[in-house]
Amino acid sequence: MKKIGILGGVGWASTVDYYRAIAQGAGRYFAERGHGSPLPIPPITIESVVQAQTRALRGIAGDEDSWAEFDAVFCNALLTLQSAGCDFAIIASNTPHARLHAIRQGVSMPILSIFDATAEATKTTGASEALVLGTTVTMQATNYADHLANHGIAANPRLPETEIAEMQAMIDTDFYGGASDGAHARLLDFCNRHATPGTAILLACTELPLAFADHLDDPVFEADGHLFINPSAAHVTAALTKALAGF
Repeated sequence: MKKIGILGGVGWASTVDYYRAIAQGAGRYFAERGHGSPLPIPPITIESVVQAQTRALRGIAGDEDSWAEFDAVFCNALLTLQSAGCDFAIIASNTPHARLHAIRQGVSMPILSIFDATAEATKTTGASEALVLGTTVTMQATNYADHLANHGIAANPRLPETEIAEMQAMIDTDFYGGASDGAHARLLDFCNRHATPGTAILLACTELPLAFADHLDDPVFEADGHLFINPSAAHVTAALTKALAGF
């Protein structure tokens, strides 16, 4: 098995869920092949950054120089995972993927992109439109739109800044440390206001899927009258495929 590096901490709740999903997914894989207990899981190293620091270091959209310190934190974390002997890495957060072109500079270890995994999962639904929900950085960037376009899927036009700010506030208050009691209802209200019928809704903040406890391991699922894409689950599936290749 290949050794997986997880760059986590943004935030910690989704990092925990990534580890759980990888361990349980590997367990299912080997159980289905008749392996006895204890079921194997890939070797894993986690490097957890400090979200309070990285949030403060976010730059300005369109100003590359303003992101230098943010990029350096994540680049150094990836280099730590590389030095720990990881065969490849995944970043357990959507937001820093918008800076993947910069934070992977000088890192020779492969990094699995959540954008690629999510676009592939969305393609399987046959949807022609997608609504991307996430942090301010994710919703202001075009990364998801660009990757979806490669599969003939159009991302909805960028929402007004007030709506993007509402989503960021929701993530900060209802999803930090896990989904609050009101998280599901508040998220669903947002989806009802902005997703047209048949739209694939990308839960493109790794905390957002926590509002759907029954679907944490489903890259694609339907709930409350909507079609959802779980980028975290798609990302984990891609990591397991790579780590368990040949077993």
